[in-house]
Amino acid sequence: MKILAVGDPHGDLTKLKKIPLKNIDLILVTGDLGKADLMRKMAFDNLKRKGMGKPLIKYTPLQEKRAYMESFNSTMRVMRWLARYVPVYTIYGNVEMSDSDVRKFSKEFGIRLPLLGKNLRKIKNLKILNNRVVNFKGVRIVGLEYFTDVSWVKEFFPSNYLHISAAREETKTIKKILKRFGKVDILVHHQPPYGVLDKVASKSVPKNWKGKHAGSTVVLDYIRRKQPRYSVCGHIHEAKGTKKIGKTEVYNLGCCGYKILDV
Repeated sequence: MKILAVGDPHGDLTKLKKIPLKNIDLILVTGDLGKADLMRKMAFDNLKRKGMGKPLIKYTPLQEKRAYMESFNSTMRVMRWLARYVPVYTIYGNVEMSDSDVRKFSKEFGIRLPLLGKNLRKIKNLKILNNRVVNFKGVRIVGLEYFTDVSWVKEFFPSNYLHISAAREETKTIKKILKRFGKVDILVHHQPPYGVLDKVASKSVPKNWKGKHAGSTVVLDYIRRKQPRYSVCGHIHEAKGTKKIGKTEVYNLGCCGYKILDV
């Protein structure tokens, strides 16, 4: 059986159409499904202003809606296209918002926004694999949605108590979820394992982020202990590549990269 693992699409249908889909039985996607140019610019502009001691930009409801809709519309396009061929399992990356968060966001800004999860679930052949284990023709696959690992906050925002407090809760939850899964064949996750294919080098990030590790210690620990056959991720596109952790083959597929797994 051939399983195609695809790195963060970010709404780039042109690149996805270059991936060979012949004789593929299943597609796995590592999250960050939609285009997030506007979201990213808004976030990093305010990060820079904060670093310079300047007041943060307060974006209008229309600007917030445009950023969300850019991601939503491009997500729907790429996932409909992929699911035309074979079953697709995807997780959420840091770009995607849960439906409950979208509702809160809509209420806060007084704007109506379509629910991503609700609309993705309408696509035939598509399953959202957030924090779930599935058996596909005898192959056990775990999907782990993006979460804020304590290790990431300590690396990038060490003095931010609120960030660390929230990350502790998310990390604790993910650890409990992983305990339920036990050993699997393929682990699909968004951020890489800590220290493995996770070094930040993008030109668009703040200068003090460069050279830091953006991976997850929780994911690293799970791979070391359970040794899945394959581990596929994305998130840090510039760290695209492959490495081994024990017997596990780890693939950071970057943006729209791919790997055909023979199982």
